[in-house]
Amino acid sequence: MRTSIATVSLSGPLSEKLTAVATAGFDGVEIFENDLLGSPLSPEEVRLRCADLGLSIDLYQPFRDFEAVPADALARNLRRAERKFAVMERLGADLLLVCSSVAPESVDDDALAAEQLGLLADRAADHGIRIAYEALAWGRHVSTYDHAWRIVEQADHPALGTCLDSFHILSRGSDPKGIADIPGEKIFFLQLADAPLMAMDVLQWSRHYRCFPGQGGFDLAPLVAATVAAGYQGPLSLEVFNDVFRQAGAASTAVDALRSLLLLEESAGLSVLPAASAPSGFAFAELTAADTEPLRGVLDALGFAHTARHTWKPVELWEQGDARILLNTGVSGRRQDPALTAIGVETPDPDGAARRAEAVLAPVVPRRRARLDAPLDAVAAPDGTEIFFCRTEQADHISWTGDFTELPSRALPGEQGERGEQRERGEPSAAAIRRIDHIALTQPWHQFDEASLFHRGVLGLEADGSLDLADPYGLVRSRAVASPDGGVRIVLNIAPAPDADGARLQHIALATDDIVGAARRLLERGASLLPISANYYDDLDARHDLDPERLATLAELGILYDRDENGEFLHCYTATVGRVFFELVQRTGGYRGYGAQNAAVRLAAQHLHQQGA
Repeated sequence: MRTSIATVSLSGPLSEKLTAVATAGFDGVEIFENDLLGSPLSPEEVRLRCADLGLSIDLYQPFRDFEAVPADALARNLRRAERKFAVMERLGADLLLVCSSVAPESVDDDALAAEQLGLLADRAADHGIRIAYEALAWGRHVSTYDHAWRIVEQADHPALGTCLDSFHILSRGSDPKGIADIPGEKIFFLQLADAPLMAMDVLQWSRHYRCFPGQGGFDLAPLVAATVAAGYQGPLSLEVFNDVFRQAGAASTAVDALRSLLLLEESAGLSVLPAASAPSGFAFAELTAADTEPLRGVLDALGFAHTARHTWKPVELWEQGDARILLNTGVSGRRQDPALTAIGVETPDPDGAARRAEAVLAPVVPRRRARLDAPLDAVAAPDGTEIFFCRTEQADHISWTGDFTELPSRALPGEQGERGEQRERGEPSAAAIRRIDHIALTQPWHQFDEASLFHRGVLGLEADGSLDLADPYGLVRSRAVASPDGGVRIVLNIAPAPDADGARLQHIALATDDIVGAARRLLERGASLLPISANYYDDLDARHDLDPERLATLAELGILYDRDENGEFLHCYTATVGRVFFELVQRTGGYRGYGAQNAAVRLAAQHLHQQGA
């Protein structure tokens, strides 16, 4: 279907918004009146600008507080409408959005509202303009879409139809099944917005917290499907009021917006995209730094071995079990201090995954490749992290590991017996690292919702609910996205200090079957673990009544503990190197969380450790 977006959804001046909308790939635009009023461009210039960009002007909005008013107010409103019609003719717009009235002078009289909207439609028709009547969720007398439709039906004017708005419908809990009772030709426009589920005044909720489809808690697909099934022929258009979007760059927000519509069309059964196939695991995590020596020390202490180096790039491969870490010194303009810059995910069909990513507007990462390099596609996540689609060491697929030259064979750390005898590879000790359990990425303050939708839409991951975690300097907003089997888990965070670049920490969680043994090995190799307050263990004892000896061991090593009805979770942390730190985790039973109960303790300990460093 055609796509459109209201200019109020983006930041910046009108001309900048129009460019962003067209560049993202939208077909049309809604001109929000305030954007025109604040623009130095005349309506004629806006019309030409849209034509040059290939954009249709699908709607002019909003026209407020018109219907069910006394005669003197009606005269004023009709005069005001005539002025707007003249502006619309100059713009080349032929559809005006009229919101249900919130004016104190309006009365609760459907017949009068229908009569006056009919008069407005008569005037509009003289200018070749139609009226789309919309029920505001906080309308004084008309606040539901079915009520608005009854008034439109009663007016029975060919230039008068209704506008359906998903926020106004779903925020009130209205059932979209009733849309089937509205003739498709009388649905003049469809506006879409999602929103987090919140208990607050609906007007404030609408004005500040709307978001793009798939980023909130509304189920939009049935509403869209019902509207199209009723015979609606217009565009799918986004109208989002959001404080964050109004401060973020228009270009990236517009791309995020169009991606949300593409995914919504797919979920509503209106289009077919290349199938999403959830990845089964992490192929690697890549750390970049001008000086990787501090990272080498931590990896060695964790039990990793430097097993190979890239044939022509300054990249080292470190391995332990199925966990692979790449160290890249080719910073080339990137940050000099260590940072997590790329992840590889295992997927059964890398080419299909890349096609899916491109279809939902994920930017392709350009790569320099030698003639014999393995084909490896990558896209950039909203925070700039590069995501590579891999099939590692599969007989029917060229593996990225073929681009590396193995170093002289040696047993990996952690694969030796108690007396130092060599173990066969594949028989690691219980304390060895098994794999990458999850990766945590702190997002730019304005891209949290975009990142959540990106990882779900591009990678086929499922999202948990959003959490607010206490930090000594504010709140950390957090949401996990994961494959159904837990093979890939990514935790998305927003730090409490949006302007503090150092707050954008990232970490790699490594799974082991013996966290106590792994922690002791790390300490024996000269590394340190994040110290945890003794008060935490007093509280832990009160909450869980652990065996005293076990509790003492956890306190000695700084290991945090959580459990649920399915199992236990133990985890501890290394010190931070640059922007990166490591977490050791041990899951037992069916525990699927991330120890959120302990986040405030960990964050406080990290702040204290960094201040003392």
